[in-house]
Amino acid sequence: MADARPLFHVKICGVTTAADAALAAAAGADAIGLNFVAGSPRRIDVAAARDVAAAVPPGVLVVGVFAGMPPAEIVGVVRAVGLGAVQLHGHFAGPGPGVDPPEACPALGGIPVIRAVRPGPDGFAEAERWLAAAAATGAPPAMAIVDAPVTTTASTGALGGTGSRVDWRVLAAAPPLGLPWALAGGLDPANVAEAIRISGAAAVDVASGVESGPGHKDPDKVRAFVNAARRAFAEGPVRPPRGG
Repeated sequence: MADARPLFHVKICGVTTAADAALAAAAGADAIGLNFVAGSPRRIDVAAARDVAAAVPPGVLVVGVFAGMPPAEIVGVVRAVGLGAVQLHGHFAGPGPGVDPPEACPALGGIPVIRAVRPGPDGFAEAERWLAAAAATGAPPAMAIVDAPVTTTASTGALGGTGSRVDWRVLAAAPPLGLPWALAGGLDPANVAEAIRISGAAAVDVASGVESGPGHKDPDKVRAFVNAARRAFAEGPVRPPRGG
């Protein structure tokens, strides 16, 4: 089983400028995400990503988000940019583009992997099978991000950052995935505290909920989101009534 500690607690994803990276870190986020997914309005190229990563202070994790990119190419981006972790955000399986199979984990050569998982018709059964297959390779992900459901034919650009929401109460009752997980999908400064308290998440990930436009972070929203999340983590999850 992976280490019980999450790689981060508050991640601001889809960062596209050095100024926004510095803003997120100063606000108290302990991770930022750089999006390399084709079709995403927050996609960034390697040259720009290198400049953004250079603005991130020590102690803040820089995560590269990928969907369907061959592992060898991902490793090249990791080395060129100086990423601290890789987030595989693609489909679990299928004939189309944007698939990240379990075998991608060992092919990344020891780079910490964060796996995006989404509930389906059978809950998290497909995610659990994927994670078990990755563990069987000897290279299990270090963390999961639970994001909103998508169709099996969704394009890579529609796999995240859409503002769609996960059912927080279902997450509170769902069986554990066997590794630390973060909540994503439809979070913003107004609802993140409630989402944490209801779901029991130990970490959160946000993109569109703190923006003035795709890829452009709003300073007030970023600060409000981080502050609300940190307070909610300190208070802990909602406890069901005795006998409930």
